[in-house]
Amino acid sequence: MVGWRQIGPHPAIAAWAEAALPVAVAALATTDQPLRCGGTWAVGLDLLPNAPDGSVSGVAFPWDAVGLAPEPLHRGQLSAVYPDYPRPSPDETEAAFRFRRNRDAAHLDGLLAIGAGKRRMIKEPHGWILGLPLTGCSPDAAPLVVWEGSHKIIRHALRAALADHPPESWGNIDITAAYQAARAQVFETCRRVEVPSRPGQATLLHRLLVHGVAPWAKGASAPPEGRIIAYFRPVLASVFEWVEKP
Repeated sequence: MVGWRQIGPHPAIAAWAEAALPVAVAALATTDQPLRCGGTWAVGLDLLPNAPDGSVSGVAFPWDAVGLAPEPLHRGQLSAVYPDYPRPSPDETEAAFRFRRNRDAAHLDGLLAIGAGKRRMIKEPHGWILGLPLTGCSPDAAPLVVWEGSHKIIRHALRAALADHPPESWGNIDITAAYQAARAQVFETCRRVEVPSRPGQATLLHRLLVHGVAPWAKGASAPPEGRIIAYFRPVLASVFEWVEKP
């Protein structure tokens, strides 16, 4: 199992993306969330005003097409990337910028940087990650990047780091060192794959898969709205499930 799969094109996914695009563009245009990476990335957290069943403007969420059982959804994240991503910015250290540029800002969703020391803890356990592109772009316009099989390395590292702690405390355990060591192993041993996608497709990731965003290539093309992907990550009941669930 490589930890991800691309789905479609499928007409139900395409219909949902078509309905979501104008709503997403309007939400991005009116939000007070600041652009990051020198104005080249809109994070768009909880910005898509979809209904709890995932529908947008009366168009049903494509549950059957993506092969998932319906469940309540949060407002989708709208990750919008623009030409020249990434650029340096005052809110990011030089080392962080180099990591974003050279390592695609590779990360594991669900971890938050806590406290002044920015220690990594599991604060947002989720069942899966689903990305649905809303704009058609060239394949080199800052595509999603995945490291195949990385979820297996991450799970092994988390189990070892949390083994001496009761499961109910796992969300408060500092796993920074274990995560960083596992990610280094991922870079050394896992295949890096760029995953361009277009409206009508969807990309489903295992929740423990290391992933990121490639830089915007010179000459890459996209509509004026940029490269927009709507992401969903429904919450699990516990950190234990996040680590141990297949």
